[in-house]
Amino acid sequence: MTDLPTGWTRMTTGARVTIVTRTKNRPTFLARALDDIFGQTFRDFELVIVNDGGDPADVDRLTSQRAEDERARITTLHHAESVGMEAASNAGVKAGTGEFVVIHDDDDFWAPDFLARTVAYLDDPAHAAESGVMVRTEIVIEELVNGRIEPIRREIFWANMRQITLADMLKINRAVPISFLYRRSLHDAVGYYNEALPVVGDWEFHLRVLSHSRVGFLDGEPLAFWSQRPESAGHDGNSIFAKAAEHARYDALVRDEHLREGVAQNGLGTMLYLTRVLAEQEELIVAQQRRLDETTAKLDHILDRLDALNQTVVTRTSVGEFLKKPMLLAKKLGGRA
Repeated sequence: MTDLPTGWTRMTTGARVTIVTRTKNRPTFLARALDDIFGQTFRDFELVIVNDGGDPADVDRLTSQRAEDERARITTLHHAESVGMEAASNAGVKAGTGEFVVIHDDDDFWAPDFLARTVAYLDDPAHAAESGVMVRTEIVIEELVNGRIEPIRREIFWANMRQITLADMLKINRAVPISFLYRRSLHDAVGYYNEALPVVGDWEFHLRVLSHSRVGFLDGEPLAFWSQRPESAGHDGNSIFAKAAEHARYDALVRDEHLREGVAQNGLGTMLYLTRVLAEQEELIVAQQRRLDETTAKLDHILDRLDALNQTVVTRTSVGEFLKKPMLLAKKLGGRA
């Protein structure tokens, strides 16, 4: 076992699962995460907490409050300055020794049997060819109110998803770190998390994983819970909201980088053909939208004319009835005379 750099404290020995928890100045969430992790029914794990530039006192206070047998499983990494999410993940993974790895960010949480179910899945010889397993995930919208975490609503993440495929992952990220337990050997095959990416690093890692091997999926009741706080900012916020523009930018950069690698290996021929097909599809969509807009404009014009005609009929009918009444009264009086 190698020595740790200054600022790291190792308490763990060896375990089947390495749990990496990234945190920075969020003691309320970290406290919940610790309760969640040590509440797992599967106990053969080690926890590596990566304090990425936050106040070390909060982290040390919370870990010191755990029971002695729990403290023995915790390795704490204090970074004096933030190195970013993916570098923090890599530091945590490398500090652990477990056969399996999972990223448990400080604000997310699991069902109590998450580890038991996922480890059992990968231990099954029928799944030996799968490099990891993802689980049904639920989004939990929360608010931090006076130091308390208040749930607002819940919704299933990708409710129609029944399996994990590269084809789907190419479109958009269909998984979050809290939902993915994988074999440590994956890093030997596909490398570590891309530290050049300030966001979308988990998606880019998922792409490399699925390009290499299959990933299983545990359907049914949610086993992982992804905390989101759209109204929060600063340390308490989520990057998916606070850094939406960066997500879009780095999504495009990741796609371009992998496209460039594919072109370097296979030439431009296939890509030129596919982009022409896509361009034709875009032209058809634009033409259809233009026709739809024109039809809508014509319909609006007809409705305006009908409305105007209706108003004319109403006005004329009202005036006619008003004029008829005195004429009928005059006829009646004349008849009596």
